[in-house]
Amino acid sequence: MPATITDIFRYPVKSMKGHSLAQAQLTKRGIPGDRAWALKDEERGGIKGGKRFPQLLAMNPIFASEPSAQDISPQVSITMEGGQVVSSSDPDINAALSKVLGSPVSLWPILPEDQLEHYLRPPMDENVDIEAYYREIFAREPDEPLPDVAGFPEEILKYESPPGSYFDAFPILVMSKASLIHLNETAAAAGGQSNFDVRRFRPNILLDLADKNAIGFPENEWTGRRAKIGSAIIKFEIPCPRCVITTHGFEDLPKDPKIMRHLVKENGGNLGIYVSIETPGTFAQGDVLEMLD
Repeated sequence: MPATITDIFRYPVKSMKGHSLAQAQLTKRGIPGDRAWALKDEERGGIKGGKRFPQLLAMNPIFASEPSAQDISPQVSITMEGGQVVSSSDPDINAALSKVLGSPVSLWPILPEDQLEHYLRPPMDENVDIEAYYREIFAREPDEPLPDVAGFPEEILKYESPPGSYFDAFPILVMSKASLIHLNETAAAAGGQSNFDVRRFRPNILLDLADKNAIGFPENEWTGRRAKIGSAIIKFEIPCPRCVITTHGFEDLPKDPKIMRHLVKENGGNLGIYVSIETPGTFAQGDVLEMLD
């Protein structure tokens, strides 16, 4: 099914605001500069984002220069809610972020993939109710199924992110406008007020399908298929199981637990599809995604 790339998004700091790109490279690690920085939780341990610190969603990061092979995590300035601006080069940036978040944190660039200890998940307390823990993370009610994460890379069980990166599981997330339209229309038809705004779901690539009659979730049908975008070849891996971060409020979007209720009802809690990169290349807004199989 032909589809056009309408938007390309990059998020310089994990869980902070993103910005739009007219064109981008695609490497095995995704778009250069995407999740180039992340916060480490100095109290509980591990690399953490908006699930642990929802305040991050309202922070706006801007690179001082474009990422390169020599500098994959260039200096970044962060405008926090309220207007305070801090830079990754400031000696007191960790103190400033910790004060806003109400918990000790530190800001880190991407470290080499052989520095495994940096990426390790902290050990879980043996007294933790595992099911309750995952229900909280994925914002699922007791009568709702937990997501199927069997398709995730095995290393995610041990590490917070694939070593050498800060993305959750796969380097690129693709979504269609058709899915967002379907969710907004069905929510409104049911009398709901939820706004399925693209900002809640943080895709890297947003597609507009040529078939304007397409409804539902076309991405669900792409699992396992390969496609060409620009000069790059990608593989659609697994649907993206959504978590509590989609329900948090930021900017003009209110906190809204009903986002997840409706998403579970309509599509099992999934939205969008994770992608890996088979052949690196470049792509741009306006490029047409071409299915190869």
